[in-house]
Amino acid sequence: MTSPVQFAKRGIDIAVSLVGLAATLPFYPVIMAAIRIDSPGPVFYRQKRAGRLLSTSGHGRDLRFEEFWMVKFRTMKVNAEQGTGAVVAGEKDPRISRIGRFLRKSRLDELPQFLNVLRGEMSIVGPRPERPELLENLALAIPYFEERMRGVKPGITGLAQVALGYTGRPGDGSDVLRFLDSLTNPFKVDGADGSLADDMRMKLLYDLAYCASLEDLGTFLRTEISIILRTPLVMLKGVGR
Repeated sequence: MTSPVQFAKRGIDIAVSLVGLAATLPFYPVIMAAIRIDSPGPVFYRQKRAGRLLSTSGHGRDLRFEEFWMVKFRTMKVNAEQGTGAVVAGEKDPRISRIGRFLRKSRLDELPQFLNVLRGEMSIVGPRPERPELLENLALAIPYFEERMRGVKPGITGLAQVALGYTGRPGDGSDVLRFLDSLTNPFKVDGADGSLADDMRMKLLYDLAYCASLEDLGTFLRTEISIILRTPLVMLKGVGR
């Protein structure tokens, strides 16, 4: 049976996606032309991502997710992972093209994902979907990392996306800075400061807080609307990714 929160969330997803597509479609030709001029290759990029968590066993191993093909404007050079394999993009990743860096910073590369939302594969608000091949390592390095997707669809935007920096680092004045010592390199491993696990652990904190808001309709609506309203400001400032 669909809960009031699930019903309201799906209604918001459909409404915001339709409005978003109608408002942004006129910009598609400009973005597509800029991508083609800057870097030869396809304009759109499809990549398999993990959605809702279905089951898990073995302390982070044997994870089963709803997998789907996420669509976005291409921001990397063609065959960017030929020599590296699947790795998480960094803030100054050399694989990213010049126009791709702008698209990522402004989040314009995410616009085609309104189609993923309409198909029911994603939500407007939720944790960012990770690549299936990276999830096992993240789950092994970060306890309960996979729990951020239990019963929750991944989102185009989210609490972590509007509150943290590009890779997951809190900005100046962030409330989470008080807990930075306990959240980053908690086992004090030499040479591990500033690692990807630290950034993902920080994102996990916000993702779990968002998941907790789904337990109550009133809390959900306040949180959801706040994130949606904050997202355009994050896009204009070019922060929060």
